[in-house]
Amino acid sequence: MEDNNKDINNWLAVTRSRNGKWWYSAFHNVTALVGAGVLGFPYAMSQLGWGPGITVLVLSWICTLYTAWQMIEMHEAESGKRFDRYHELGQYAFGEKLGLWIVVPQTLIVDIGTDIIYMITGGNSLKKAHQILCKDCKPIRTTYFIMIFASLQFFLSHLPSFNSIIGVSISAAVMSICYSTIAWTSSAHKGALPDVKYDGRSSTTTGNVFDFFTGLGTIAFGYAAHNVLLEIQATVPSTPEKPSKKAMWKGMIAAYIVVGLCYFPVAIFGYWAFGNSVTDNILMSLDKPHWLTAVANIFVVIHVTGSYQVFAVPVFDMMESVMVRRMNFRPTWYLRFISRNIYVALTMLVAIIFPFFGGLLSFLGGLVFAPTTYFLPCIIWLVVYKPKRFSGSWCANWFCIVFGVLLMVLGSIGAMREIILQAKDYKFFS
Repeated sequence: MEDNNKDINNWLAVTRSRNGKWWYSAFHNVTALVGAGVLGFPYAMSQLGWGPGITVLVLSWICTLYTAWQMIEMHEAESGKRFDRYHELGQYAFGEKLGLWIVVPQTLIVDIGTDIIYMITGGNSLKKAHQILCKDCKPIRTTYFIMIFASLQFFLSHLPSFNSIIGVSISAAVMSICYSTIAWTSSAHKGALPDVKYDGRSSTTTGNVFDFFTGLGTIAFGYAAHNVLLEIQATVPSTPEKPSKKAMWKGMIAAYIVVGLCYFPVAIFGYWAFGNSVTDNILMSLDKPHWLTAVANIFVVIHVTGSYQVFAVPVFDMMESVMVRRMNFRPTWYLRFISRNIYVALTMLVAIIFPFFGGLLSFLGGLVFAPTTYFLPCIIWLVVYKPKRFSGSWCANWFCIVFGVLLMVLGSIGAMREIILQAKDYKFFS
């Protein structure tokens, strides 16, 4: 039985390879973190305003780095055992059944929701690049651009494990730095618009309050990637003398430095240049120089191609684990081929039907990204290690829990309203 379990682990996407280096984790984490979210930060700033916007950005950077450290430490919370998946850590803390029910629905919504958003982002960026480079061409529906982007994912989804997509992840991470740099330097070069305004986006107090809530959810989405953190750490080798947490933490620090260098300039300069007229994707606000905007959108396509895979691998791992362990399928190449193609096809279909980029960003950010990144690691830490009441650790954990719950509740409320407003004028398969 033990040998059979070992064979299955050697076949599954997450545990297939454990020879990852610290810089593998750095690139995977940059790819997961710096994604579609950063493009919506200037828009979130226009909803939050200068003071609250920068405050939430900084607090989120600090809180999520702290919870990342917690998860890295808890990867081997029990001597001789590795928790390779988020739900395994949840089961260790809350029990076999309760842990599954608490963690699995959230992580699945995060991974699948992110992949849908990246389908939308990839399609929109391809469309924008096409419009810029071919002004006289006949307009093409967004649906077809999403299908073109999906065709890349049908191919890449058959790479077997996390470490096998390291080349894709490196390309994606480099592209994220490139388009973030283009976004903020172009905004800075453009300068503030002559009639720029920094007051609320809406004409009513109620509208501005809901916009504020939506902005919180967008920030939460941008910082949330912890649901793939343990899966990435599972690819790093670990021995008693050299535990995986050392290499993983080194990679995470490098990733968060990059996050700071990308997030803060894009949010600040993008909002400074366009004020409350900025779109929910900063690259859509940048029209000149045309060639640079087209290049930035192509970089986005390359990046979200890799990001899609980073978030898809844990889903593939879970699907294949259930089919082999629970449904007694044989671990064959054609099982993987069929299941992964179905997954890509379903995310493509949902992206085509509901391409509400801004609203989805904030809704998912508030509803599920805030729990899995901001406060669920803190709750697990409190359950596992039981720090003394009112100690530094206890206070830090409860601060993150309260902050995360506020982001979850308020962000979801604001985003749902925005999706409803956007849906009024939308035509399916447009």
